[in-house]
Amino acid sequence: MIRFAKDIKKYWRYMIYSARATLKDEVANSFLNWLWWILDPLLFMLVYTFVFTIVFGRSQDYLCAFIFIGYTTWTFFNRSILASVRTIKRYQGVLSKVYLPKFVLLISNMLVNGFKMLIGYGLIFVSMFIYRVPLTPKLLWMIPYLLLLALLSFGLSCILLHCGVYIDDLSNIVNVLLRLLFYLTGVFFNPEKQLEGLVRYLLIRLNPTCYIVTSLRNTMLYGRSPILSWFVLWCAIGLLLSALGIHLIYKYERRYVKSV
Repeated sequence: MIRFAKDIKKYWRYMIYSARATLKDEVANSFLNWLWWILDPLLFMLVYTFVFTIVFGRSQDYLCAFIFIGYTTWTFFNRSILASVRTIKRYQGVLSKVYLPKFVLLISNMLVNGFKMLIGYGLIFVSMFIYRVPLTPKLLWMIPYLLLLALLSFGLSCILLHCGVYIDDLSNIVNVLLRLLFYLTGVFFNPEKQLEGLVRYLLIRLNPTCYIVTSLRNTMLYGRSPILSWFVLWCAIGLLLSALGIHLIYKYERRYVKSV
C-alpha cells in the first residue's frame, strides 16, 4: 500500500489532466458544449419522472429526487465497471511505450464519471428544494456513502481490469450481470416498501448498489440514521477488494500488454 500511495501522489496531476481532457473531448463538437452535462441528466430525470407518474401511475414521496438518486448513483457504478474490463485493450498503444500504473487509468475514468455524478446530485438538490424536503444533519451522510460507492467501484474495477486481460468475453459477461444488478438495485422502486421478508433483507443488505442507493435516499430525503454496522462491513469489503485488485495489478501488470 505504500507503493500505491506513492504512485497516487506521483501521478495525481496526470489523472486530473486526463479527466479534464476527456471531459473537454466529449463536448468538443457539441453545439451546447458544457451545458450538455446539465441537460443530459436533467432530461433523463424529467423523462423517467413522467413515465412513472403518468404512464405507470406510481406514487412515491419526492418521486423525482427519489428516482434520480438511484439513477445517478447507478450510472456512476455502471460506467466505472464497464470501462474497467477493456481498459488495457483500450490503452494498449500507450501502455506499450510508457509505463503507467494501470489503476491510474481507472481513477482517471472514475473522476470523469464522478464529475458527471456531482452534476446529477446538484440537480437532485434542486428537486429537493422544489419538493421542500426537510434538511437534517443526516444529509451529511451522503458524503461517506458516495465515498463508499467510489471505494467499491475502484476495488471491483481493479479486479475486472486484471481479469479482462485474460478473458476475452468478460466484457459481455459483465454487461449481462450489470443489467441484472440494475433491476436488483431498486433504481425505479422502493425495496423497503415493495418487498417483504427475506428477499427484502437480502436485497437491501447484501446487494452493495441497492444498499448504497437505499441508504442515500433514507439519509437525504427522509432524515433517517444509517445502520453503522452495515456501513463498516461494506467499507471493509471495499478495502479488501481494493487491496486485492491493487496486488493483482502490481504483480502482473508487466505481462498485460504482451497478453492482450
